[in-house]
Amino acid sequence: MSSMVPPLLAGLVDDSALLQPGPATVADTTAGFREHHAAWYGELVGSLLVPSSLLDLDVDPPGLPVGVINDAAVTALPTAVAKLRAGGAAVRSIESAVARRGEDPQPGLAELRTLAAGDKDLEVYAEIPLSWGLLGALDAVAAMRADGLRIAPKFRVGGLAAELFPTPVELAAVICACRDRDLPFKLATGIRHALRHTDPETGFTHHGFLNVLVAVLLAGDGQEVAEVAEALGATHPVPLVEPARARRDETRPLWAGFGVATIVEPLTELVRLGLINGGYQ
Repeated sequence: MSSMVPPLLAGLVDDSALLQPGPATVADTTAGFREHHAAWYGELVGSLLVPSSLLDLDVDPPGLPVGVINDAAVTALPTAVAKLRAGGAAVRSIESAVARRGEDPQPGLAELRTLAAGDKDLEVYAEIPLSWGLLGALDAVAAMRADGLRIAPKFRVGGLAAELFPTPVELAAVICACRDRDLPFKLATGIRHALRHTDPETGFTHHGFLNVLVAVLLAGDGQEVAEVAEALGATHPVPLVEPARARRDETRPLWAGFGVATIVEPLTELVRLGLINGGYQ
């Protein structure tokens, strides 16, 4: 099978099923990821996200692309990576929080700097709270990258409280700040559908992945916060689909991707919007 996923969407979606509570076993989840990775839409799929405490991952055949999500001490991460690699996983990245909201992110960044310096085959994502100290943390990450370290920021854009969902203007400012520092970034939590929408059960308004996609295209073109925020705030596909379709053969700027528990959901929405031609060649 050959992929019909355009370069703009390549590797956009990581599989976070192992991070979610549910009845599926590790073996079932891993097998499902292999099927996604080998499917006609496989180029949409990035890594299988694995908690660092899960060390007995069954990787057969070897080479399964894995991203490790830290759920323990940063100092234990090299051991976790080594065990996963010994089991046949191709560990591509590590993602680790550096601070809670309101805490100074700099000490946590210093820990991740040591980790990034010790394993230059890994892309290290520092999860930085969207709160006090953010811009200083981005400056620190940019300085590390200037020193040759493979480190980049990650941001949560949702959660269990309304204040954990940044407004379009707030997220646009973060995207432009990353653009200005030449920083790729990942997003986590809160992105469920292609378009910005309000969850009827919680009342929380979630960012859409198509909104973010168009926003990073605008940011990459040098647009300012107001224009980027307008794309993030759109709730109808009309102003978003055509800009994405027109640039489908370009490499996606800035945004490394996001994780979802069920890869079929974003795939289905992308097919419905005409951004992926669903089927087989």
